[in-house]
Amino acid sequence: MHLTIYFDGQFWLGIIETLENNKLKAYRYVFGNEPKDVEVLHFVHHQLQSVIWKHSQSGIDIETKLKQKVNPKRMQRQISKEMKKIGLTTKAHEAIKQELVEKKQHQQAKERKHKEETIQRKYMLKKQKAKQKHRGK
Repeated sequence: MHLTIYFDGQFWLGIIETLENNKLKAYRYVFGNEPKDVEVLHFVHHQLQSVIWKHSQSGIDIETKLKQKVNPKRMQRQISKEMKKIGLTTKAHEAIKQELVEKKQHQQAKERKHKEETIQRKYMLKKQKAKQKHRGK
């Protein structure tokens, strides 16, 4: 499990990356204003599992390949490089973008359906008024 906290220009976000069965799962949590160390620890100890559980039903999985044997010196270099790196991994970024696109498409479908229902309702009201006028009421 990997937690990355960064500032996106408006909010402080936490990206949680988990690896289960060679599948990378990424979750996004919005902290709001800059979190203090105490707030981050509280999040990790009390809220992290609920965030993962809540989003696990709608999370996006991406297949990853794991290397089995890594030279210890190479691993140490990779760890130090990872510690210096700020931001998202490309796969986590891809998973979050894919989830946002799906949410957007779902929202657009709901809006489209609502708009069609509104147009249909207005049409029916117009027809009823025309019938009542025709009857002379």
